[in-house]
Amino acid sequence: MQSRNDNATSETVVLSTDAAGLASAAEVLRAGGLIAFPTETVYGLGADARQSDAVAGIFAAKGRPSFNPLIVHVADLAAAEALVTFTPQAYRLAQAFWPGALTLVLPLRAGSGVSSLVTAGLATLAVRVPDHPVAQGLLRAFGGPVAAPSANPSGRISPTTPAHVLTGLNGRIAGIVDGGACGVGVESTIVDVTGDPVLLRAGGIPAEVLAEALGAPLAHPSAEGTIAAPGMMASHYAPQGAVRLNATAALPGEVLLGFGAVAGDLTLSRSGDLREAAANLFDCLHRLDAMAATAIAVAPVPNHGLGAAINDRLRRAAAPRD
Repeated sequence: MQSRNDNATSETVVLSTDAAGLASAAEVLRAGGLIAFPTETVYGLGADARQSDAVAGIFAAKGRPSFNPLIVHVADLAAAEALVTFTPQAYRLAQAFWPGALTLVLPLRAGSGVSSLVTAGLATLAVRVPDHPVAQGLLRAFGGPVAAPSANPSGRISPTTPAHVLTGLNGRIAGIVDGGACGVGVESTIVDVTGDPVLLRAGGIPAEVLAEALGAPLAHPSAEGTIAAPGMMASHYAPQGAVRLNATAALPGEVLLGFGAVAGDLTLSRSGDLREAAANLFDCLHRLDAMAATAIAVAPVPNHGLGAAINDRLRRAAAPRD
């Protein structure tokens, strides 16, 4: 298998989740190559976080702006402690929600070995412990930190199945570990805990749940336009077609993505279940691309719990594009 990413490789190899498959994937990472792998949220595009050439390969494969930092995935809290300095609030959140769909932004430790390309030159690092047996198996087989944004071209729909990954990145990465469909379906929640906790991105763990664990609500970023963590760009997660939000019916030429009582050509959840909607969101957007939909109307989704994460992704999908 070709290991290093040259932005135009041979066809991407699909690897199994058994010990041999994970060992092969770990060897590619050690050699500086790119491996897509499942987490409980979405598929990640992994590289050794300590190899700048490998991390640069992520940006090349995704066409991702270099000022957008990456999340580093580690196997456990001890591995995270080797990379960042924990605050008391960070320990409280990690102990309550790791492994899980929570990313913490913390001060980078001197001598961590993490490439500056991962942090986009910031003095902080976004780190999480994934709650997925395949991700855990790969991290332990590799034995180091893995930088892994979502495994899709930059700004496009995040992948929740191996087929989604191959549609966007086949031939641009060395391999993909086929772990089936992801369960959560939206990316991790990101919280800056360098000081008082700040919600940087809504995600798989609702902000209300995090606030309950902390005993206080989370603040929101004070500086508009600052890219302090992954997934904060205004236009992101975008399908090919133009997106119109909060629609109760389709206009001529539109394909309607429904939710609850608003029936659509496709639906996030007929029963109005936010967990089901989160799991279906990116798959529905991929299906709209497959339908060559040029105009997409999306039904209203309640803006609480996982609905806040769903609406965040939909707003970015609908944002004006460069």
